[in-house]
Formats: sequence, structure tokens, C-alpha cells
Amino acid sequence: MKRVALAAVAGAHGVKGELRLKLFAESVASLARHSHFHVGGRELALIDIKDGGKTAIARFAGIDDRSAAEALRGQLVEIERDRLPPLEEGEYYHADLVGLPCVDDSGQVLGKVVADENFGAGDLLEVERPDGRRSLIPFRDPIARLEDDRIILDPEFLA
Repeated sequence: MKRVALAAVAGAHGVKGELRLKLFAESVASLARHSHFHVGGRELALIDIKDGGKTAIARFAGIDDRSAAEALRGQLVEIERDRLPPLEEGEYYHADLVGLPCVDDSGQVLGKVVADENFGAGDLLEVERPDGRRSLIPFRDPIARLEDDRIILDPEFLA
């Protein structure tokens, strides 16, 4: 089953086992709609989550002290892909882009998506070419677009 990371554990918060989470999702509400997560190889039940400014503060069952919380630092907070809300037409989850083939307008294979990054100026697709070289491509039309479970991209943008 494919999992999607919604956050990462940034560290402990306080002494009672609360975790500071770096959010990958839009908001704390994106996590609050779920009751169980995979964290550090275990499935944990969410007890409480609140907005912590630039992070979220979460309590999970079984994480009862600062040491247990610190032991999870750097771990991803994931859910099963099929537990995400359904998408509207034209929407996508970033995790669904990884692994998609990249082709030009004529259908010639140019590579595949190995990562989807956003450093603040929009989405960038990391494309691995058949020879192993990688390029970052802006994910916006007309440079690259999602169409029928593949990425159509302009080969001029491959480095």
C-alpha cells in the first residue's frame, strides 16, 4: 500500500510526549481529519493536534514523555494513499506525480518523475532521464503538464 507523508517530526514539545510537526499538508486541519498515522514504523492513534505557529503540535497514544517524542525526531508522519480525500478535476496529490513517465508532445519518452519539490516559487519536477542525468523542470504549462497519467514536457528545459 502506498503511503503519503503529511508531516515530519521536528522534535519534542514540552515534557509530556507532544511532538512538533513540520507540515507538508496545507494546514493542521489536513492532519486533524485523520485518526491514525504511520510514524517511525508504528501505527499511532492521534489524540490531539493544534496549530503551533509555523509547526503543528500533536499528541499520539503511547508517546508519553519527552524521550519517546525525541526518539521520533526526523520520522515521517504518513497515511495510506487511499485515505486521502477524493480530488476534483484537474487536481493532483504531489505523491501521485512521482514515478510518472515524462514524454514530449510526440510521445517520445524523455524520462520519469523522481521527485516533486516546492521551494516557494512553484512546483518543480525532478526528472530522471534514461541515461541517469536529472533535471529540475518547472511544473507549469507550457513547460510541463499532467495529461493521462503522464507528464508532457518541453525537452528544451532538460539540462
